[in-house]
Amino acid sequence: MNNDRGTAQGTAGSLGDRPLRPSLVIFDCDGVLVDSEMLSAEVLMALMAEAGLPITPEIFRSDFLGRSFASAAERVLRRFGRPLPEDVPAAYRERLFSRMRGDLRPMEGVFEALDSLDLPFCLATSSSPERLAITLQVTGLAPYFHGRCFTSSDVARGKPAPDLFLHAAACMGVPAAECLVLEDSEMGVRAGRAAGMTVWHFTGGAHFRGGYQLPAGVLPDRVICGMAEFQHALRQE
Repeated sequence: MNNDRGTAQGTAGSLGDRPLRPSLVIFDCDGVLVDSEMLSAEVLMALMAEAGLPITPEIFRSDFLGRSFASAAERVLRRFGRPLPEDVPAAYRERLFSRMRGDLRPMEGVFEALDSLDLPFCLATSSSPERLAITLQVTGLAPYFHGRCFTSSDVARGKPAPDLFLHAAACMGVPAAECLVLEDSEMGVRAGRAAGMTVWHFTGGAHFRGGYQLPAGVLPDRVICGMAEFQHALRQE
């Protein structure tokens, strides 16, 4: 692993509004770097049923996937006409963190992909700093992202607003138009497009085996089915 990749070097040539090759890769975390979304769904669906607010996998994908918990709670209020019980967020964190410590795994091929990168990278996630810290420690990804992690707590508006990606790019010293975002969720794809970045939709996580697809009209620049394809595609840029 080359720790010098954390700082952008040089400026990519451009063709119109897009660089020929990105100067920075911004990874989402859950569903991209780690295969966590089905684990999260199982914990949340059980809690919601206990609270008398049962949700289907489809509702999880539309109302929770890629969102901060605060944003998801607003969706629950609109959908059910009543708020989440006050104890649900804390119970969710406790159960989820316990499951993560035992069951969370890195995405297949992620270490090989990170080791092969010859340009700067960082991550930008809707997860809380506490959850992110557990994620990186449990999966062994922490050394790759030391000093280059950005969470929704850093900005006023989380995904699908562009704020988090723009904040990450600014901190890394790279113009938005020279950034490549790797995202799995509708909210993340929307955020990357709103930020004026190139967006690749990553579909290598287990939650895509359940039939999850982006809604019509949410159009990434490319679809990437796994980390091996990501490596291949980046070499072609």
